[in-house]
Amino acid sequence: MRLGMILAAGRSLRFGADDKLLAPWQGRPLITWAAEALKQSGCDSLGAVISSPDVGAVLPGGFALHPLPPGLSMSASFGLALRKARDAGADGLLICLGDMPNVPAALLQRLLASGESCACLRGDRRMPPAHIAAADFGRALGPSDGDQGARDFLATLPLDRLIPIDARMAHDVDRPGDLSGPT
Repeated sequence: MRLGMILAAGRSLRFGADDKLLAPWQGRPLITWAAEALKQSGCDSLGAVISSPDVGAVLPGGFALHPLPPGLSMSASFGLALRKARDAGADGLLICLGDMPNVPAALLQRLLASGESCACLRGDRRMPPAHIAAADFGRALGPSDGDQGARDFLATLPLDRLIPIDARMAHDVDRPGDLSGPT
């Protein structure tokens, strides 16, 4: 079983008081773009780690919601997704971030098809989306804390397991001005 999980429970400190995942992006809430791509990835099961019921309410059908208390770090979201995948007996976990609206389904399909742990690369920055193979769940759940998420684990991946992506695909929304970024 291949599990796809959207991470959407971050603190969004740089965005301000509004929930960035609900901010409009090309006429729809920002999170719906990553969610639709994940739906088209070929995963057998879908989930979303959320801290806001309002974010869960705008997700398309088919996503199991996994709530976390607001204000926790990105590593808490990543850890919950990994534990859900491990406990479900998943063969792998495909993770996407809810604030990356330009990730195409084809990229997610490529990550999923690898069967191995792999991630994306923009310049020298290793980043999600990423696929974590079941054999690596324990290592990925290691002692990562703070607002790092998968960063510690992705740093261990060999270069041949990194897929280069362009600036458009790598675009994420951290501040209100990012909503006018690459479309």
